[in-house]
Amino acid sequence: MDASGDYIFDRTKHNHLQAEVFCYNDLKYIYGVLLMKYENAKEILPEELLIMIQKYYQGGYLYIPKGNDREGKKQTDYKIELEKRNQHIYLKHLEGRTNRQLGKIYHLSEPSVRRIISKEKVRYQEMKEKIEQILTFWGIEEKELLQIYPSAWEINHSHVLKVYHSKEQLERNIKISEILLECNIPVAEPVPALTGKKYVEYQDSYFYLSQKLPGRNLTDIKDDEMARQMGCAIARLHTAFVKCGEKMEFWENSLLKEMNGWIWKNLIKDEWRTIDEKDFLKTAEQLEKVYDQLPKQVIHRDVHYGNFLFFEKELSGYIDFDLSQKNIRIFDICYFLAGLLAEETEEAFCKKEWLKKVRAVITGYESVEKLSAEEKSAIPCVMECIEILFAAYYLGIQDTKRAGDAYEVFHFIQNCESDILAQYDRL
Repeated sequence: MDASGDYIFDRTKHNHLQAEVFCYNDLKYIYGVLLMKYENAKEILPEELLIMIQKYYQGGYLYIPKGNDREGKKQTDYKIELEKRNQHIYLKHLEGRTNRQLGKIYHLSEPSVRRIISKEKVRYQEMKEKIEQILTFWGIEEKELLQIYPSAWEINHSHVLKVYHSKEQLERNIKISEILLECNIPVAEPVPALTGKKYVEYQDSYFYLSQKLPGRNLTDIKDDEMARQMGCAIARLHTAFVKCGEKMEFWENSLLKEMNGWIWKNLIKDEWRTIDEKDFLKTAEQLEKVYDQLPKQVIHRDVHYGNFLFFEKELSGYIDFDLSQKNIRIFDICYFLAGLLAEETEEAFCKKEWLKKVRAVITGYESVEKLSAEEKSAIPCVMECIEILFAAYYLGIQDTKRAGDAYEVFHFIQNCESDILAQYDRL
C-alpha cells in the first residue's frame, strides 16, 4: 500500500495476477485477485480482430477484463455481424467468387475464407439426408449434391431442387415459368413427381424439381458486351412478362407509394441520421412529377447477374421470379445499373467505366424494345430512389453500415445525373 492508501501490485513479482481496484464512497477496496489462464488468441479470436489487436500489442500476455451487460451486448452484436458476414461470403462463394476475390473484398486471408466457407457448408449439411428422402418422390437417386443458393440444390449435375415455405408463392412461380416457356424464354422446365404433381409437400415445406439450365452466373461484371446482353435480356423478359400479366394476376406495387410509405417511415424512425431529409424530399418530389408518365407492367424486380445464367458468353437462362410484380418498367434497368455500383468487387467501378455500362445496357434494351423519352430522363431519379429504398431497408434491420453504403451510391448517382443523360445522345 502506498502513502495514499492505494494497493500496489509489483508487475515483476506478480505478473500472473491481476487486481482491479474500484472506488465506492471514497473508500478503495480490492475488487478481486484472479489467477490468469493462458489462452492462444489465434485459436479464439477472428483473424481480422487478432490483426487489429496486434497493431497495439503482441508477443506478450494481455488481460481482457470481464465485460458488463452492455459490453456483453456489444459482443453479441459483433457475433451477429460476423455471422451475417460469413453467410454473405458463402453466398458469394456459391455464385462463383474465388477465395482470392472474397479475401480481397472482405480483407481476409485465403485460409480464413476457406475456413468460413467450410463452416458454412456444415450448417447446410443437415439438409442432405432430408433431400435424399425428398428425391424418392421423383424416383431419383442422389449421387452428387451441391448447394447453389440458400434454398436450392443442384442434383447430379442435371436437376435443381428448390424449397419453398409458401405454397402460394411456389404455385405462382410455376405458373410464371409455364407462360415464359410458351414465349420461348429460357427458364427451368419443371419435372413432375412420380404422382404427377408439380411439387411435393414435406414437413411444412414445398419442394420443386426442375431441369438444370446450362451456364452459370457471370462473375466478370466489368465486361461491356455482357452489359449490352443484359439490356437485351431484360427487354426480352419484359416483352414476355406482358403476356404473363394478361394470363395471371400480379401484385401491383408502386415505387412512389413505397417512397411515401414504409421508406419514409423508416427514415423518420432513424431521425434522418443516415439519409439527409432534403435529399429524400427532393428525390421523392422528382419521382412524383414523372411517375404517371412512366409505363407500368410486370417486372422481374431482382435483376442482377446472379439471377441470369450465361453459357459461352451467351444468355442461357433466367431464374428467381419470387419478387415479380407490376411496377414501373424502368425499375429493372435502374436496379441492375445501381446494383453494379453496390457489387462487392476487388476494384470499384470508376465513373467512366460505369457510364459505359449505362450506355451498353440502354443500347441492348432498345435493340429489342424502345424506351420513352420520359423513361430515359427518369432513370437517374429512379436509381436514386432505389438506393434510398435499400438504405431504408437496411435501417429497418439495424444494419447501419449497409445503409450508409447505399447512401454513398445514391450520392455517386446524384453526381452523375447529367453524365447519365448525356449517354443517350451517344446512342
